[in-house]
This record gives sequence, C-alpha cells and structure tokens, in this order.
Amino acid sequence: MGTLYSTDEIRTLCDLAHEMGLLVHMDGARIANAAAALGGSSTGLRAMTFDAGVDVLTFGGTKCGAVFGEAVIFGRPELAVRSKYVRKQTTQLHSKMRFIAAQYEALLDNNLFIDLGRRANDAARTLHDAVSDIESLRLASPPQVNSIFPRLEDPAKTQLQDWSFFWDWDVAASQVRWMTAWDTSPADVARFAEGIREALC
Repeated sequence: MGTLYSTDEIRTLCDLAHEMGLLVHMDGARIANAAAALGGSSTGLRAMTFDAGVDVLTFGGTKCGAVFGEAVIFGRPELAVRSKYVRKQTTQLHSKMRFIAAQYEALLDNNLFIDLGRRANDAARTLHDAVSDIESLRLASPPQVNSIFPRLEDPAKTQLQDWSFFWDWDVAASQVRWMTAWDTSPADVARFAEGIREALC
C-alpha cells in the first residue's frame, strides 16, 4: 500500500521467526525502493536485511533497471549448499550468468540501484502531490515508496486504463494500483496527472 517495514520492525519479525525455529526469506523485488526510503545507502541495506536477521534475500534487479535477472543472496553460506541443484531443477540456471552479473555490477557501482529506487519513489510522491486534491481518489498520506492505491470508478477507470494501462488492486473497493519506475520522468508524471483530471472531469 505504498508503505514499508522499518528496520526495527524487520528485526522484530526475524527474531520471532527464529525463536520459532524458522528461517526468514525477504522478497526484495523492490529492495532498491526500500533501501532508498530507509536511508539510501548500502550500509542501510545491510542493516535492514542481514543485520536485522534476514537469512535469505532475493535482490531484485528488474524493478530497478536490469533487463532481466534476480539475485538470491544467502546470509549464511551453509544455507546455500543445495541451491545450485535446486536452481537447475526449477529451470533457473541461465547459461550465460555473466550477462546478469554485468547488470548487477553496474547497479551496485556507486549505489546506482539506490539512486534509481529514489527516483521511482520521488516520482510517486510527485504524482500523489499532483492529484491529492481530487477527493474521489481518496488518497491517504504520501507514499513511502513507488506505489499509490487510489479509488477509481468507471467510466474514468477504463478510459484511463485504455490510455495508460495499470492494474486493478481491489475490484470490490474500486481500488487500483499506480506504480512509478526508475525511468519515470517528471514529464511522465505531469502527463499522467493531467490525464487523470481529464478523465474525471
């Protein structure tokens, strides 16, 4: 819903899981957005993941600029022992891993992935600010990351989806999901905000 867990909340969840004998996997599809929102540094990324007790992290690449590929990082080497076999069984072994690795080298250089996550987060806040005065959207507080979940009813919803597609979120509540990305420009936001106003008028 455009929010995220704080480092302390992640630590609390991990502690509880470990007390119950469980391991913790964090789905970090949008880890760049979270890292940017929680301080914006690779040190902060470690603090909110492995230092907080996460055992395995999926480090998302495609949602912060990679063409394809995700990285699975094990906080403890012994947890990775069988992973090389499992990835073959699930058809997740790319024959040219260097193509995925090259993308991560670029994303990690000077924390580019955090800069791209911040850009997406800023675009969402800009969009929120541009349309927050429209009462029918029933927007809550500004998003912490790159997602907004307004209420939007037909015919405006379908008209907007035909023009610039987005997904329904909670159909029963007429709620949709607007996502901004690492490459969303200020001009994109301004144009979409204008389209929203035109559809609702």
